Amino acid sequence: MMRTVFYVVSVVALLAVWLIALAWPPFVWALVIVVPLILVGFYDIHWSDHNVLRNYPVIGHLRYAFEFISPEIRQYFVENNEDGKPYNRIHRNLVYARASGTVDTQPFGTQRDIMDVGFTRGSHSLAPRKVSRDEARIVVGGSECKQPYSASRLNISAMSFGALSPTAIHALNAGAKRGNFAHNTGEGGLSPYHLAGGGDIIFQIGTGYFSCRTPEGTFDEDKFIAIANRDVVKMIEIKLSQGAKPAHGGVLPAAKVDEEIARIRGVPVGKDVISPPAHTTFSSPEGLLEWVARLREVSNGKPVGFKLCVGRRHEFMGIVKAMLKTKILPDFITVDGAEGGTGAAPLEFTDRLGVPINEGLSFVHSCLVGASLRDKLRLIASAKVVTGFHMVEKLALGADMCNMARPMLFALGCIQAVRCNTNTCPTGIATQDRQRAKAVDIESRQVRVANFHDATVESFLDLVGAMGLESPEQLTPDLIYQRVADETERTYNEIYPFLEPGELLGKDINPVFAHHWQKASAEAF
Repeated sequence: MMRTVFYVVSVVALLAVWLIALAWPPFVWALVIVVPLILVGFYDIHWSDHNVLRNYPVIGHLRYAFEFISPEIRQYFVENNEDGKPYNRIHRNLVYARASGTVDTQPFGTQRDIMDVGFTRGSHSLAPRKVSRDEARIVVGGSECKQPYSASRLNISAMSFGALSPTAIHALNAGAKRGNFAHNTGEGGLSPYHLAGGGDIIFQIGTGYFSCRTPEGTFDEDKFIAIANRDVVKMIEIKLSQGAKPAHGGVLPAAKVDEEIARIRGVPVGKDVISPPAHTTFSSPEGLLEWVARLREVSNGKPVGFKLCVGRRHEFMGIVKAMLKTKILPDFITVDGAEGGTGAAPLEFTDRLGVPINEGLSFVHSCLVGASLRDKLRLIASAKVVTGFHMVEKLALGADMCNMARPMLFALGCIQAVRCNTNTCPTGIATQDRQRAKAVDIESRQVRVANFHDATVESFLDLVGAMGLESPEQLTPDLIYQRVADETERTYNEIYPFLEPGELLGKDINPVFAHHWQKASAEAF
């Protein structure tokens, strides 16, 4: 029906223009509008890939136009303060306020429904304390570490150059320098932009070994030594998996692999860069720990650890058994949650794989406690940390410190346009388009990054004091409450299973852990 209407309208429009032009010749310019529309319609009917356009030529394009702008319509006109995903407006506005140094207080009471299932809160004290700013830092480095690092309780999580623009990386690093905290390079290698601001660096090694790889894609120890022994590099992190796409390697399309990225990553120009899903340097828990020891040795004793998103629980327990067997310990473990992820990932991996951060963190902490190893290394929580309360929550579950990724991007000016995988980021942050990247003003944005970090850490320490504690080390899971389905509350100590010190070394093991511990092997994942 609409096809017929299109043909009739096209003929009538052409005749009308012709007849009017006979009386008034300038009207012939109307053909500049009419003819292109007719050509578009003919294309839609006969050659379009869209069913809608074949049946509704020309006007069907309105459907796709509205679909294109629907995310903006929802964000600006439809969603309320708690609706936005993955970060709601309350959290985004809080980051913007703290980054800009403006008012971050909440007027007229909470906007949260504090009776909602899943709502969490801390337990305050009638005898609040003043927590020293010294508690905002913690030393990372075990007994084998010769160059321990005094780290902030809050640092920038792993984000690679390639995923982020050069100006975004530079501004983040300069912000880290200004605020005296660390900046994780991500697995994309150490770029000049990570070094430009002078901030402390955590060098991450992924499965592609970027910046320290051979032409064949294996690990190049000599290149690693050159990077690891830079003064600015404070810690080394081996990435086993990440929350956004656990057990899946990354792909950087050939179109993005220009000469600069190829040089930084150590890959050919103009070819797809594929990170394998697993490391080739080791294939077992023992092999992982032996590599940790080797990296620590050749970096002259700098802290070395690994990052993972918990999946099969017995595999992490295999690493714990390997620690007990080899006596080799990492200096830190970073636990990522399934909620994490700044870049693009396959939908099924993002939505359906990986353990959420609270569950994964409490499990890793409990395993180390059960093996009497917890006091010998540091735990870092990474995923969906935005506020000081999130930091309190993660430390109560066993972390020593936290990493942030996406909130740091909000501090840079990110508006959650969710175009990180298109190279068309409207704020110039998640793009390699150099013109777009100019939107990130390094001088002003580094100040915002530092402001946000400082305000969040201050909020964290204030909350610790409000809970009657003198140090974050005193946070325990029984101080955090979560509302459950029967309209009552349960503490995290009741929700998550925890082991007693040394419990895994005995015979009477909590059944929640016993099966996985029995299945775990130090010799194989």
